[in-house]
Amino acid sequence: MARIRRKYSIKNVTGLNISPFVNFTDPFEIITHLMVGSEGTLAFASEFTMKTGHLHPFKASAMLYFADMRRACEAVVDMKKGPVHCAELLDKKSLASVNDTTGPNLTAVLIQTFADSQAELDSNIAAINSILEPYELYVPAVFTSDPAVYGKYWAIRSGIFPSVGGTRPLGTTVIIEDIAFHIEDLPDATVDMAQMLIDHGYDDSCIYGHALEGNYHFIIAQSFDTEEDVRRYRNLMDETVKLVVDKYDGSLKAEHGTGRNMAPFVAKEWGEKAYEVMREVKRIFDPEGILNPGVIFNDDPECFIKGFKPMPLTNVHVDKCIECGFCEVNCLAYGLTLSSRQRIIVQREISRLRITGENPQRLFNLEKLYKYYGDATCAADGLCSTSCPMKINVGDLTHDLRNAAHAPGSTAHNVGDWAASHFAGIKTALKGALYMAQGAHAVLGDGGVTAVGKAMRAIGLPLWTPSLPKAHSMKPLYTKPSDKKVVYFPSCLNQTMGRSKGVASDLVDKVVEFLNRAGWEVIFPDNMKKMCCGMIWESKGMPDVAQRKTDELEAAMLAASHDGNYPVVCDQSPCLHRMRENMKQIKPLELMEFIHDYVAQDLTFHPTDEPVALHITCSSRHMGLVEKITSLARRCSNRVVLPEGVGCCGFAGDKGFTQPEVNEYALRHLREAIEANGVKRGFSNSRTCEVGLTTHSGVPYQSLIYLIDEATS
Repeated sequence: MARIRRKYSIKNVTGLNISPFVNFTDPFEIITHLMVGSEGTLAFASEFTMKTGHLHPFKASAMLYFADMRRACEAVVDMKKGPVHCAELLDKKSLASVNDTTGPNLTAVLIQTFADSQAELDSNIAAINSILEPYELYVPAVFTSDPAVYGKYWAIRSGIFPSVGGTRPLGTTVIIEDIAFHIEDLPDATVDMAQMLIDHGYDDSCIYGHALEGNYHFIIAQSFDTEEDVRRYRNLMDETVKLVVDKYDGSLKAEHGTGRNMAPFVAKEWGEKAYEVMREVKRIFDPEGILNPGVIFNDDPECFIKGFKPMPLTNVHVDKCIECGFCEVNCLAYGLTLSSRQRIIVQREISRLRITGENPQRLFNLEKLYKYYGDATCAADGLCSTSCPMKINVGDLTHDLRNAAHAPGSTAHNVGDWAASHFAGIKTALKGALYMAQGAHAVLGDGGVTAVGKAMRAIGLPLWTPSLPKAHSMKPLYTKPSDKKVVYFPSCLNQTMGRSKGVASDLVDKVVEFLNRAGWEVIFPDNMKKMCCGMIWESKGMPDVAQRKTDELEAAMLAASHDGNYPVVCDQSPCLHRMRENMKQIKPLELMEFIHDYVAQDLTFHPTDEPVALHITCSSRHMGLVEKITSLARRCSNRVVLPEGVGCCGFAGDKGFTQPEVNEYALRHLREAIEANGVKRGFSNSRTCEVGLTTHSGVPYQSLIYLIDEATS
């Protein structure tokens, strides 16, 4: 019992959790707590109920910089006795990975203190400053209670692992270990650990982590291509065991689980008596050894240098990925088909099989299945890059794969090239289809259209829904002359799609009417019926055709704006995003951005109390327009609802028609939020997104300009 208590006086998840045997007497409580950290070796848990801790309303953080790692750790030991609630150490490699330029070869300690009042917080800060007085800091300690400032500090800390992993040599595996020492041993143990990594040739390794708990992570980039690589790794693990267990009686695994990498060393850390207790528990719950075999309990003393996962190069856009999964929170397909991380993993396996030539059937199956699970259901919206510390955009991988499938000379590319050269005629044909759909809708009604649309989809045709708008008439537009001039390019979609159900005017008409009322003369580019931003061809993997259309449009915009002397706007945010990324001589503005920056100051807003939903498109997020669009909506309504759990809508150009399950899955939480807030109308700035949002919310979505027009004079 004394041994168990000492081992759990610091963080420890090596082996099974046997602390319940000294903390509880009730068998049910013992069994319940045995499950914690058992890594699936004892049972399958289908549900957990967790108790949350107290959330202090006041907090402050400071980044402390030390010239010496030992002194940094000594300061942590002293701060352990004071009102410091978090202290995270970042060594020089960690700081370098996040481009910290404070100074050379520094060790940083990010600290935080909590309180229930401002007075208590001020007292805590004073106490910490007193503790730090004997220590020479590289720069003076500055505490901040501004969430915008300390949020950046903690974002840096959170991004260390993937950022360091992203700097590894391509093709190597990033390995993270987490160990713990007793706090009094921290200075000596940290210095010893840093020296151990250098002695074994891991000069690019880094040490960081929860120093206040004596818990560190170290990260290494490891290749297993040669026997020498494997030998070097074996030696490092052997020395780690000697350092942590023999010298400091610490924990080989502090929080991340034992796994196979530390399974051979569980008995070494705990001793045979405690290890046999763990073995007996395993036999009771899993006598046949079928639950997660080889994890925690493994009779092969060399299992930690076997079965390494390969990391073959597959695509320049994603080769840096360490498969941390940070991207998945923003991947709309996560849970439907493959997540952004899983797409990379599958492509790596496909590349490995192509290189080695082994298992041709597996390669065939993966390539076949990937066409739907990886390609067809990827929206390529790029939001995965916004939560990736290395800004990896799996959409770039998707575009590359589509480009390879539709290379110049292929049938698909020839069709795309022909369509680009006859674009005005194609738009006319699409309008004809919309007129036909409009007539059928008038006869069948919403219910009939829904039934017919599902039947059409069942035989492989694009989905037809009651949310599909009417055809755009593109009647001659009148614009008032003015000294204030703006070039307006209505996107192809808005030149083709007219007003939606319940809307009095087409979007193009509304934009011109609104801008005229605000005192702006509207100028259209010449031959705009033939023009396109190129997004259609980019999404299909034809970047050369896409750029040709972009260049044509840019030339027309330059001419219409007198070489950029007038602002240029577009009414479709995804199209505008592509223009910005690929135009060289002009920077077009998104319509809401233009209204915010150029028009709103001359308008008087009369906000309504009507609850309205606002959808921020992924392209608007990429362009940094969230605050401008939201502020415009809030000037129009006092009750703007931004539905939780809704990111990219998944319509993705035409996927709402060809793979409607993606759109449905992405918006699975939308209707609940709409109904809970009593919303009757929604607004956005992308026509196709609005079609999908209308379908899955039960309320009409339209351009935000309609609301702005209603709310202003």
